[in-house]
Amino acid sequence: MPARRLMIDGREWQVYPSGFLTQYVGDEFGLIFVAGADAEREVRVTRYSPMGVRSREQALATLDDAQLTRLFRLAQTGERSPEAGYRA
Repeated sequence: MPARRLMIDGREWQVYPSGFLTQYVGDEFGLIFVAGADAEREVRVTRYSPMGVRSREQALATLDDAQLTRLFRLAQTGERSPEAGYRA
């Protein structure tokens, strides 16, 4: 699925469904927000529970920009997130 693009606070973010699965697979999905590139790249990650949709891609497609912005405000930095590639 291509990334969704979203402007938040004057900065363009790309939003992807996470490929990381938790024990709540089917009930909880991850979203990765990415802005910038290289050294300026910022990654934020959040999880959410969609209503009625069981596919990560479909769940992301059903969210409007206001809902994505609310999820972004809840997102945390991706530095220690397994969705963003962190390994202990």
